[in-house]
Amino acid sequence: MNDANAAQQREQSESAEEARTRSPFAGAFTGHGSEASEEEPTVKGQIRDLSLFYGETQALFDVNLDIMDREVTAFIGPSGCGKSTLLRCFNRMNDLIPGVNIQGRIELDDQDIYDPAVDVVQLRRRVGMVFQKPNPFPKSIYENIAYAPRIHGLAKSRSAMDDLVEDSLRRAGLWNEVKDRLDTPGTALSGGQQQRLCIARAVAVNPDLILMDEPASALDPIATATIEELIDELRHNYTIVIVTHNMQQAARVAKYTAFFHMGRLIEFGETDTLFVNPKEKRTEDYITGRYG
Repeated sequence: MNDANAAQQREQSESAEEARTRSPFAGAFTGHGSEASEEEPTVKGQIRDLSLFYGETQALFDVNLDIMDREVTAFIGPSGCGKSTLLRCFNRMNDLIPGVNIQGRIELDDQDIYDPAVDVVQLRRRVGMVFQKPNPFPKSIYENIAYAPRIHGLAKSRSAMDDLVEDSLRRAGLWNEVKDRLDTPGTALSGGQQQRLCIARAVAVNPDLILMDEPASALDPIATATIEELIDELRHNYTIVIVTHNMQQAARVAKYTAFFHMGRLIEFGETDTLFVNPKEKRTEDYITGRYG
C-alpha cells in the first residue's frame, strides 16, 4: 500500500469516527458488535419480492431482505409501516386473518415456508414468538414451559422434562428467581418475569428463529434492561428478529437494522452504519426525529 492510499484510508476512518461521535446514538452500540469475527455471516432466512394485501389494501410492497444466522435483526419505522405484519409472515400468523393475500417467498434454511407441503404446526415450533404484552398460559410456571415440548414429544420422561424446564428457565435468566415455586401460576409473576417466562417458553422447543414484537414496550426501565441483556445472550444460540419503536434499543441489541416506511423497506444494513451514516434521507429524518 502506497503512502497516498494509506493517508486516504486514515482520512476515511477518521471521518467515520467523527460521524459516530456526532451521532445521537454514539455509545449505544454495545454488545452486538463487541467481539470481532472474521467469519462471513450465514443467511438464515430470505425474503424475496414479498407483498401482502389485506383485501384490497396493500400493506407490504416487494420486500427483499436477508436475516443472518445467530444475529439480532431489528425492524424499525413509524407505526403502521408494516413491521409487525412482516414479522408475522415468518410464522404464518397472517394466515389466520381473513382476506390476507401474500405474494413472493420467504425461505427458512432454504425452504419456502409458504410451500403447500409445509406443516404449519411444525413451522411454528421452529419459529418462536414473543408478543408485546406478556401472555403466560393460565398454568403453573412449570407447565408454561412443559406444554409445547410435551405436545411435540421432546421429552420422553419426567426427569427429561424437568431438565428441559430448568434449562429453558436458565436460558431466560429466570431459574434462580422461580426454582422454589414452579407450581405457582405464571400469571403471578411480575411483568418483566412474565415476559422472561414467555421467552423461556419460546426457547423450550429449541426454535430456529425467535420473533419478538416490541417485547419490552410494556415494561419498566429495569425490566427492559434485563430483557435487552437476555436478548444479547440468546443471540449466541438463536436467530432473533425484533420489532421496536425504541431506536436506542435497536442500537443496543441489533447487529442489523431494517427501516420501513409505508410498507416499503427503505434501508437495511449493519446497525451502527445505518444509524450513524444512513444512505437514505428518509432514514436520516426518522432516526433524527423529524417524523415518526
